[in-house]
Amino acid sequence: MGERGAGGKKGAEGEKGAGSAGEGGKFASRVAFAAAHVVADPFAGNGPGAPAVLDWDATLAHRVRLWDLGFGVAEAMDTAQRGMGLDWAAAAELVRRTAAVAGGRLAAGVGTDHGTDDPLTAYREQLEVVGEAGAQPILMCSRKLAARARGPEDYQRVYAALLEEVDRPVILHWLGPAFDPLLAGYWGSTDVPEATGHFLDLVKAYPDRVDGVKVSLLDAGHEVELRRALPEGVRCYTGDDFHYPELIAGDDVGHSDALLGIFDVIAPAAAEALGALDAGDLARYHEVLEPTVALSRHLFQQPTYHYKTGVVFLSWLAGFQDSFAMVGGLQSARDVVHLGEALRLADLAGLLPDPDLAAARWANLLGVLT
Repeated sequence: MGERGAGGKKGAEGEKGAGSAGEGGKFASRVAFAAAHVVADPFAGNGPGAPAVLDWDATLAHRVRLWDLGFGVAEAMDTAQRGMGLDWAAAAELVRRTAAVAGGRLAAGVGTDHGTDDPLTAYREQLEVVGEAGAQPILMCSRKLAARARGPEDYQRVYAALLEEVDRPVILHWLGPAFDPLLAGYWGSTDVPEATGHFLDLVKAYPDRVDGVKVSLLDAGHEVELRRALPEGVRCYTGDDFHYPELIAGDDVGHSDALLGIFDVIAPAAAEALGALDAGDLARYHEVLEPTVALSRHLFQQPTYHYKTGVVFLSWLAGFQDSFAMVGGLQSARDVVHLGEALRLADLAGLLPDPDLAAARWANLLGVLT
């Protein structure tokens, strides 16, 4: 890893949190990214194992909608089916096309999910693509590194090398095994407190290279402890789709910012709630978000990694895309009972802009499935 803290002495180019395509979001009190889904071309195959082919017009229009609401866009993340149908070729094109129309802050996932065997080399190759697009890098967890690492020192070596080289502050992403079972034991231990210690060692060695950490362990208590232990100036971006209202609201010690897949679904409500938080109206903030929690918990129920099916289903019901199709054929990953409950909860949360359209599309789907 080299001399401990060396990265903190050099300084990445640009101000902390800068270096991303577009301007910052409209929310003053929190940084809020929505991890955006992709819209599959329903006539291009997109079956299991097939190369991903996207409906580019609908995919990009959804991102513009998120920027218009005031969010940053987190691109090519797990919500976009990264590692579950969206291959690196499609992800790289997605990053480039999104950057070309960026109307707000843009960050993009950097991983190792392509042909290069060495995790460090793979990260470097993807960092180059994201950097050329002008997006802020999000260093995603690596299945290749998880499979090869024999201890925390292997994670430290790879990440330290990357943080020494980046030219702008990055977001570090800790995705838990509920979202990807192949990432069990990340950072060198299956014991979460021990893994957290290794993770914090890295962040504290390179505080000026890390804009923030994005934690998706679905453990609110752990997140609060982690954010209190972070170096000054390093943000904690909640990835907890179960406890986001209280984590974003925070306490008398601090708060979490947000990088959430559920914001893809509840964007209008989340925008209103964050606006209320900016105005100091905490009661209104909770009043708006509270009905969305039941929906989020439903969509992210086990197996959690299939939450994307509900995200795309609700986008279709809302009229934001013309078909309920997904890359990898994953529209079949949730059953009709699950989808029906998602519809009910979305309606209760006021998230269906055209209820008649949603009802008609649901009836058509039931006609096929039953």
